[in-house]
Amino acid sequence: MTDAARETAVYTHGHHESVLRSHRWRTAANSAAYLVAELRPGMAVLDVGCGPGTITADLAELVGPGGQVTAVDHAEDVLEQARAVAAERGLTNVEFAPADVHALEFPDESFDVVHAHQVLQHVGDPVRALREMRRVCRPGGIVAVRDSDYGAFTWFPQLPVLDEWQELYGRVARANGGEPDAGRRLLSWARRAGFTDITATAGTWCFATTEERAWWSGLWADRTEASVYAKLAVDGGHTTPGRLAALAEGWREWGRQDDAWFMVPHGELLCRA
Repeated sequence: MTDAARETAVYTHGHHESVLRSHRWRTAANSAAYLVAELRPGMAVLDVGCGPGTITADLAELVGPGGQVTAVDHAEDVLEQARAVAAERGLTNVEFAPADVHALEFPDESFDVVHAHQVLQHVGDPVRALREMRRVCRPGGIVAVRDSDYGAFTWFPQLPVLDEWQELYGRVARANGGEPDAGRRLLSWARRAGFTDITATAGTWCFATTEERAWWSGLWADRTEASVYAKLAVDGGHTTPGRLAALAEGWREWGRQDDAWFMVPHGELLCRA
């Protein structure tokens, strides 16, 4: 395996508690609905970038009995959390392993479905990643990818401090080798990876209730000040701790507004192998 086939990007978010607070909220229903109708008992599924495993566990239930999910992630520590989720739910048809999506250590045509949620925005070569996902997918199978698009995030009230946060996040993520506006690029990347039978859709998350606003604003305020992202932003010369504190307070201010609303758009693809 050459070094060129390995990951080169730095994962901008890291695995701070504020990040995992967001990741553990994700389910097949709120984050993979575009794929669910394609799943059948008995399928073999590869879940790439599984994180703490909440979507993985749902996929395992959807393809059981007789189906198997293999879940991989670049970070060993988060795999332990995913194993705990599977054990808590009593799942016996899921296994976990470390992996690099640019160089998956599985034979050709191993899986009926290869799934990746919020992965391609963080990798150094998304086209190579999609080619690898295609390689391990069986003929007639599905490669399913979903990524948000930070440049298309929209919210109300339109606080200038959140405009500053959006611009800073994009700058930091790109400096780390990722592409935060991945959602709009998925179709182009998939075509370059060799897919021709592609169904492209879009989906959203929306945060508008009192509870949702408090949760969303709180996790981003904490992430802005205390996560790996905050360290990368400062160490990379993009901002200062004082400015990050101001951006975090801007998130809290937004969350206190009774009429606050936030939408996160996603690009989604079902690619037939």
